[in-house]
Order: sequence, then C-alpha cells, then structure tokens
Amino acid sequence: MNARPLTILFMPESAYGPTNQCIGLGDILRKAGHRVVFAAEASWRGKLEALGFEEDLVDLAPPSDSAEDEDAGQFWKDFIRDTAPEFRKPTVEQLRTFIHPTWQALIDGAVYCEPQLRQIIERVQPDVVVEDNVVCFPALMTCEASFVRIVSCNPLEMQGNAVAPVFSGLPAGDPTEWEAFRAEYDRSHRELWETFNAWVMEQGAPALPELEFIHTSETANLYVYPEEADYVDRRPLDATWHRMDSSVRETDEAYELPSLAADRPEGSALVYLSLGSLGSADVDLMRRLVDVLARTPHRYIVSKGPQHTEFELADNMVGAEFLPQTTLLPQVDAVITHGGNNTVTEALHHGKPMIVLPLFWDQYDNAQRMDELGFGVRLPTYSFTDEQMYAALDRVLSPQLRGRLAEVGAAIRSRDGLRAGAAVIERVAREHRSRVEMTVSVQA
Repeated sequence: MNARPLTILFMPESAYGPTNQCIGLGDILRKAGHRVVFAAEASWRGKLEALGFEEDLVDLAPPSDSAEDEDAGQFWKDFIRDTAPEFRKPTVEQLRTFIHPTWQALIDGAVYCEPQLRQIIERVQPDVVVEDNVVCFPALMTCEASFVRIVSCNPLEMQGNAVAPVFSGLPAGDPTEWEAFRAEYDRSHRELWETFNAWVMEQGAPALPELEFIHTSETANLYVYPEEADYVDRRPLDATWHRMDSSVRETDEAYELPSLAADRPEGSALVYLSLGSLGSADVDLMRRLVDVLARTPHRYIVSKGPQHTEFELADNMVGAEFLPQTTLLPQVDAVITHGGNNTVTEALHHGKPMIVLPLFWDQYDNAQRMDELGFGVRLPTYSFTDEQMYAALDRVLSPQLRGRLAEVGAAIRSRDGLRAGAAVIERVAREHRSRVEMTVSVQA
C-alpha cells in the first residue's frame, strides 16, 4: 500500500459481527500507516482504542445511568433478549413480529445519532467513510468524503428476481414461495420504508432504493462471502461491487487447546459450538445443546456468551464467555453455529464443515446455503431431535466432507479477502484525497 497517510472512518453496526469485520480491515489499514477512526456505538468505548484505533463514538439512544458499565453491543443484546420468542416462528411470520421491529430499532438509532455523526465527521475530516450496517446514516452520504458500503451479512441483501428473498431461508432451487414472501415483506414494511425514506431525503441524502433501507455506493461496495458459495451466477453485480471471499481479522490472541480438547481419545472429534453473542444469550437453547452433545463421544469447545454463569458445561466440554474464534477455528474438526455471516465465512476460510441452527436475520439464508451446497447441515433450531443432531455430526465429521472443505478453505485463503478489501478502501480514499488536492491547486 502507498505509505502516505489517509484518514479512514469506520461506522459498524453495534453487533460483534460487523464490528469485528471492520476491526480486521482497520487493522490492515492502520498497520499501513493510515489514521483509522471508529464511530462505533458507545458501549465499545475503550475496546477499539486498545487495538490501536481512535474512538469517536455515538449513542444510538439516550444514555442510561449504567451506560458506562455496559458490555460491547449491549444495545442489541437487550433487544434480541426481549424479542427471542419470535425466533421460533417461520421466517414469513417473523417479518411482522421480528424483522419490522428490528428495522424500527435500527432506524431509531440512525435518527437519534445523526447530529452526533455530523459532528464526528466535522472533527475527523475523513478521506473515506466506511459503513458496515444495514440502514442509511445520511451524514455519511452527504459529507465530502467518499463513501464505501460493506455488506457483512449474507449477500442475498443484494436482491434480485432470480435469487431467494433475503431473510427467508428459502431454497435457491425452488421459487415456489418466493413471491408470497416478497409480498408479505411489502405489506409489512412499506409504510416504515416510506417514512424513513422521507426523513433520509430531508437530511439531504438521495432517495433510498425501493423497499431498501440503505444505499449502495456509486464508488465502491464490499461484501463478504466466498466465491464457492456466492450467488453471482443468478444475480450478477455491477463493477462497483467487490467480493471479499473472507475477512478474518488478525487481532485475536493465540488459542492453546485445553488438555481435555487436546488429549482426546481415538475416534473423538473436536467441535466448536458458538451461537454468537446474541444467540448464546438463549440459556434454554444452550442447555439443550449441552445436554444432547454430552451424550456423544466427541469433545467440544463452547463459546458461552453473555449468560455464561447461567448454565454449566458437560464433562466433555470446555469453554468461556469469550473465545478467540479466528485462532481457535483452525484447530477444530467442525463447527456448530447460529449461521452468523462472520462465523460462517470464517469457518469456510478454515475449511470447517458446519451444523447450522439459525435464529434470526440472515442466519436462515446462510443455513440454507450451507445445506444446499453440501458444506454443512441445517437443523431446526428449537425442534431438532437427538437423532437429527447425531446424524448431522456424523455427516459433518465424515472424512469425505472434511476433505472437501479443506480444499475449499485452501482456495479461499489463497485469495486473501481481508487485504483485497483493505486495498479497495485505500484506493477510494486516495482518489478522494487526489481530487481534493487538485481542487485546492486549481483554486490557488
């Protein structure tokens, strides 16, 4: 990369997935000598600075008396906890009872922080603003800096008639239910979209695309998904889109396997269980998984999450509230996951087959994609039987599938998506700097 310093402002969604995705890119850019600033949500205070970044944070809602003591991403942990009963419903029913309230919460946060974000941009004076979120923040669209959008969810977010609708978890090869799902999305979201679109335009930003809550960049857009699992054969993208086959941050500490995991009996595999910071907050689900997996010959490393004190692990398990996922994954044989895009793409990067138990948002789309491509097994999260879990374990631990995924992982790693994405951001920022300098020169 060119050594001349640039200023790059990241604004990720408050959840761990998008923030970790931006941390990985930001770390590459910081090490190249650039100034990297995070306009993250306030509960991340101190955590990004510890990694070498500047923090200029925003509140998405009026701060509470205990705001300084909140865990990173607490805003969304609380929201998911309060709406968790909706995850048991079919995806088409979740449109009104979960997806709509989620959009509303995201929109409320965007509206609330808009004045703060304008002030941050004025202070930071970025060459490029990089948004990894799913709603528009007009301040990012109306400032002088260039704008880069990152899609760190399943790329069905870039919609098209030849692919299944986003959030549906419907199969790619059977369009029977696609139109009904799209019609219900229109019925349940049209009014919300119209209101938000009007506000976006009032702030000076362009109108939003039809029934979408965020713009694409006219300059450069990034998305995180391996070529082997992508949808571009059914839904081509224009030249502004750049695929990052994976985006595995290099900031996690090394993970040394505990003796229970390292010294396991012959024939015992090592499986990583993570439902993410939000999914693992469902204590009943975690207890169910511990119970069924305890009756297998395998060993498990469990990411226990924010409710880690509320359930106990079985004798064939070790775990902790937080685990360095990116350095742990290369050492396991398979993964049981909620289907968050970070975990799915990181598992593929390391060539690990998956059992996917989707809960919300794009997790159904990832679960379906892994299953229909044969990269893993999708199970019904709240109704799987013991026998289904055991059969899924046999499938993902088979030598044939593990061998196939090892080859996929090697190909993904060879494309180095993290540095490819950082190079796009740097290029856009440098082009902006050149335009500004040229304008100043002409005016002088």
